[in-house]
Amino acid sequence: MGMLEAGGESRPMISLGFDEELHPRGTHICFIFNDEEERRWVMSKYVQSGLDANEQVGYFVDTMSPDGLKQWMREHGVTLPDELDGRQYSVVAAEEAYCPDGTFKVDRMIETVRELHNRSLREGYAGARASGEMTWVQRGHPGSENLAEYECRINVLVRTVPITVVCQYDAQRFDGATLYDILSVHPMMIVHGQVVRNPYYVEAEVFLGKLATRQRPLDV
Repeated sequence: MGMLEAGGESRPMISLGFDEELHPRGTHICFIFNDEEERRWVMSKYVQSGLDANEQVGYFVDTMSPDGLKQWMREHGVTLPDELDGRQYSVVAAEEAYCPDGTFKVDRMIETVRELHNRSLREGYAGARASGEMTWVQRGHPGSENLAEYECRINVLVRTVPITVVCQYDAQRFDGATLYDILSVHPMMIVHGQVVRNPYYVEAEVFLGKLATRQRPLDV
């Protein structure tokens, strides 16, 4: 396994399972999809490769129940022994993870992701990876308008906390303006089952500056 210098430290190059390339642990990836079967194939490979690499895997599910997700993972060849549940592999309802009190708070969710990584090391795993189905945003929870800020701040987090993250967006459920913002805050994206550099990516500090300007009240 190769290593890549990132932020002054060496990071392992890991498999994501669904493409042939290795990627540095701590990569933040956007998956905007139109094909549900392709999504299931990509995510099953992503989960299985994390388990094979002795990583803790967290999955925030929104399109079905946690038990339903485990069932289709098994149908796609993922080995999920019951004893892994809650330790190496955990499935949590997305709303429970992102909005535990009915509101979405960026700082709280950043700390949740940070703790996923820290817990994996405390428990003797090689690292952690996570994926979230983002359709929960459509329900309009207070704070969900700050989604782009959260995604942008994940880029800052992974500079020092190398958790690998894939964020899933159903292209049929989000409008063009939202998807443009989402593309702006992910350095990498999945296209036809391959991870590629995102040409629309805006560096975190630049995007946060633009966001602050956008949110600033107009002088009257």
